[in-house]
Amino acid sequence: MASERRLSQVATTIPVRNVQALAACSADELTVEALDRYIRPDIDEDAVLEEHSGELPVVDLGRLLNSDSWEEEAAKLRFACEEWGFFQVLNHGVPEEVIVNIKRDIQQFFQLPLEVKNAYAQRPGDLQGYGQAYVVSEDQKLDWADMLCIIAQPSEARDMKLWPAQPLTFRKSLEDYSVELKRIAHSITIVIGRILNVEPELMGDKYVVQALRMNYYPPCMSMPEKIMTNGKFRSIEHRVTINAHQERLSLSAFINPKFVGVVSPVLGSTTEKVLYKTVSVEDYIKHHMSNKLDGKRALDHAKVF
Repeated sequence: MASERRLSQVATTIPVRNVQALAACSADELTVEALDRYIRPDIDEDAVLEEHSGELPVVDLGRLLNSDSWEEEAAKLRFACEEWGFFQVLNHGVPEEVIVNIKRDIQQFFQLPLEVKNAYAQRPGDLQGYGQAYVVSEDQKLDWADMLCIIAQPSEARDMKLWPAQPLTFRKSLEDYSVELKRIAHSITIVIGRILNVEPELMGDKYVVQALRMNYYPPCMSMPEKIMTNGKFRSIEHRVTINAHQERLSLSAFINPKFVGVVSPVLGSTTEKVLYKTVSVEDYIKHHMSNKLDGKRALDHAKVF
């Protein structure tokens, strides 16, 4: 499974200052120069709404896996993928204890002393570990966040030296949560295959690598699915807003194709126009990781013009 572990080694991220430590500095230390790399004047503040303007799409996994109700629920899934690019999953079957434990341990990890967390720091040429991602130049804008990123699935691809031993329950919490996510992701991708009128295994077999990214956003003073579905389903950007008064934690799971494979459009018929080229997973990820989080440029790299 060395090839799957290489998934985190396709791009180098430059070490930068710890954001949590920076946020804890005194007001005198938080100079304009110190904070300049985190200020993004190009982002329109009005684009962040206090309340969403419509209901977010919801998919019931229990109904999706029930032969009597799957067709109706699959229609909701198709709509969510085509119009939104994301959806909330209900009745996912993840035990409440698993969710409580992983949230608790992530919180406790980021509250550990910096020297303890730095024992799991990213190594040169590897995105796994504690630090930041997508940092490719000394003058680019940075996220107001620290992260811990690990390869969780398949289990043979794990680098256990980067799995924190503190808090003591953290590794078990990560394992339990990862297994549940693997189950959910496999179920949903199989249904997506049915929706697209292709062999379900064509979808379910491709997504076998799971990367977990845990993000810590201190209080702050004031994309492959689209290629495979040939443009039918949307691809969204993973973004969050920060808060001036309290910290924010998030845990994202990225279910990726096999690193040594290729991604190509799965066509529902022989007459369907091909919108995206076949690209190697390694080439796509390298292109994505070198773009400084610049929107969806990696998708343009695969388009057929």
